[in-house]
Amino acid sequence: MAKLIECIPNFSEGKDEKIINGLVEVAKSVPGVTLLDYSSDTSHNRSVFTLVGDVDGIQEVAFQLVKFASENIDMTKHQGEHPRMGATDVVPFVPVKDIDVAETVEISKKVAERIANELNIPIFLYEDSASTPARKNLAKVRKGQFEGMPEKLLQEEWAPDYGERKIHPTAGVTAVGVRMPLVAFNVNLDTDNIEIANKIARIVRGSSGGYKYCKGIGVMLEDRNVAQVSMNMVNFEKTPLYRVMETIRFEAARYGVNIIGSEVIGLTPAKALIDCAEYYLQVEEFDYDKQVLENHLLN
Repeated sequence: MAKLIECIPNFSEGKDEKIINGLVEVAKSVPGVTLLDYSSDTSHNRSVFTLVGDVDGIQEVAFQLVKFASENIDMTKHQGEHPRMGATDVVPFVPVKDIDVAETVEISKKVAERIANELNIPIFLYEDSASTPARKNLAKVRKGQFEGMPEKLLQEEWAPDYGERKIHPTAGVTAVGVRMPLVAFNVNLDTDNIEIANKIARIVRGSSGGYKYCKGIGVMLEDRNVAQVSMNMVNFEKTPLYRVMETIRFEAARYGVNIIGSEVIGLTPAKALIDCAEYYLQVEEFDYDKQVLENHLLN
């Protein structure tokens, strides 16, 4: 059986359609790779691509996308709500079929080394690829963002895993690593008060005492004039979406604020959404493996 790997690169561009379409063309140009999905957000000024491919193809497409981004995205001019440190901010790999985490980590390192050597972009390895425990958490790696990276790279404990201790002048720094599937999950509030979203984000995210497998920030959606709690659910089985959703609803009520909607960015495992359906429908003794039709069709 062919080994399959998923790659979900995040680019610091969500407004310029010419650049986004260029990234799409690159994503579709490599044999052995399929572009499953891509989405762009103008407030975040960020695009997220989801690709799946064989070992050779996924390595090549990841490199070519980083190369295109480095040639077309100027971080000195970038502004957006989402934290970022590079034109290609992060390149996650997820083992999908007939390949384990250890082998995928080695692949991530090959891609990281090639990016540093050929494009002169310093690389931090994170999550399962991390060289030290302090680098597992992407938020810690990215702290300081693009503007703070020149100084950060000179700190003793923050030498890049690949590349020199200086940022690429326009493409910044990139993180590369292997992780389990996460859900990019955002909840929109009927307020334009960003501080309320920030307070709620601090309550639900693990780093400030909330849910261990939730990362969150407050974001202002300027085009809609609403505040958003923007989250990455890094383990939806241990911290399900509905639990965080209801906590946000509960905390928002103290400010007289309601949830007006939510969104999932990119692709998500079916089980993450079926868990929510099971909860909200109050289905008793539901068996995901046996009672979901598609599970039988795919097996």
